Amino acid sequence: MEKTLSNAKHTPVSRADQPVAEVQHHVEAPELRRVLLATGVGHFVEWFDFGLYGTLAVIIGGQFFHAGDTQSSLLMAFAVFGAGFIMRPLGGLFFGSLGDRIGRKHVLATVILLTSASTFAIGLLPTWSQAGIFAPVLLVIARLVQGFAAGGESSGATTFLAEYAPEHRRGFFSCWVDNFGFMAFVAGGGIVLLLTALLGDNAMYDWGWRLPFLLAGPLGITGLYLRNRLEDTPVFKQMAKSGAVEKNPLRKALSTEWRALLFCVGFVTIKAVGHWVLQAFMPSYLIQNFSYSKLASYAITTSGLLAIALLVPVMGWLSDKYGRKPLMLAGCAGFMVFTYPALMWMSHGDVISALLAMLVLGTFIAAFDGACSAAMAELFPSNIRYGGMAIAYNFTVAIFGGITPYFSIWLIGITGDKFSPAYYVMAAALITFVTILKARETAYLPLRRH
Repeated sequence: MEKTLSNAKHTPVSRADQPVAEVQHHVEAPELRRVLLATGVGHFVEWFDFGLYGTLAVIIGGQFFHAGDTQSSLLMAFAVFGAGFIMRPLGGLFFGSLGDRIGRKHVLATVILLTSASTFAIGLLPTWSQAGIFAPVLLVIARLVQGFAAGGESSGATTFLAEYAPEHRRGFFSCWVDNFGFMAFVAGGGIVLLLTALLGDNAMYDWGWRLPFLLAGPLGITGLYLRNRLEDTPVFKQMAKSGAVEKNPLRKALSTEWRALLFCVGFVTIKAVGHWVLQAFMPSYLIQNFSYSKLASYAITTSGLLAIALLVPVMGWLSDKYGRKPLMLAGCAGFMVFTYPALMWMSHGDVISALLAMLVLGTFIAAFDGACSAAMAELFPSNIRYGGMAIAYNFTVAIFGGITPYFSIWLIGITGDKFSPAYYVMAAALITFVTILKARETAYLPLRRH
């Protein structure tokens, strides 16, 4: 594996170390904006449901599971949340290979169709009081479909933006994948916050929780329309024209690019854990452990996620200027040092303290995400980029991200320490920190060609 390279922009690179560059292309600004919007709206729909599910986990647990206490029903709700992640590696294998063989555009259109349909379906499902055991069974099926579709979304959207991006702006352009993802969580949390304020806790529990899920229908139709109007990436069209499309991209990735796969796994470890702690676990954590009201919890987490979304493009711009590694290392170091104190601040029961803690942790995930999307895309050559990233990304998210809410609650129960989830976050940050130290700086290198 390559040792660290200097972050200086003009550091010489030996011919042996220099990846084969893709032929440069020029895309006009109006087309770049269309690409960004269409890719972003689709990604927004993908993560809108995940944000809703985490925010509404307490209500979902009560509506779909016949449990003796709130803690048990919440554990069951997060177990179903994790079930969706089981399907992500399968979705990554299927859609990743397909995206490298038939093109990025068509696969991303299929993914958004599956996602919006399954999310919309959750808003129509019967509850335990209406259908008994069939209610959680149907919920699990919907989550499995969502997980399968999600396996093709993040890696595909990142590939699409990276391959359209101007060479020296890949960090800024690619990081909008994460920006739209966080905006989806903000929108989901904001809608839940608004409905809770307007309807009250009782009406929200009885039927109001369905309304945000039903919004996925029109959002999905809009995203599908926008994605279908796009051309495929210049990189893929170039490969198709020259006959360089890989017939078996997954086999090639596993046999020739295993180092890139391992680096990608290391990169995604803290990304997965950090995301799902802040996005899915935090609302119920504040409610269950520190007695915040639902309204206060939703306000704290939504405000924190909005700040992250606003910071990510700034961090992406900085990663183009100073390199991917400094931003990613700073994000990891921040999680290792400040996660435990941040959870302690939240325990004070004060909304301002909890919000400041969210902002501190959010700054670190924003720093990491601003650089990480481009860094992952830069690991792989064009003919296996979608599939290679999908394999590493989705297996890592399934292992580390999917269990995060459930494992965090389990840790609290087994240790009696309300701050114990911090140890899991800190361990994930350490794994990624060591990986980044051994990785090569790729910000100033052209994308790799097949």
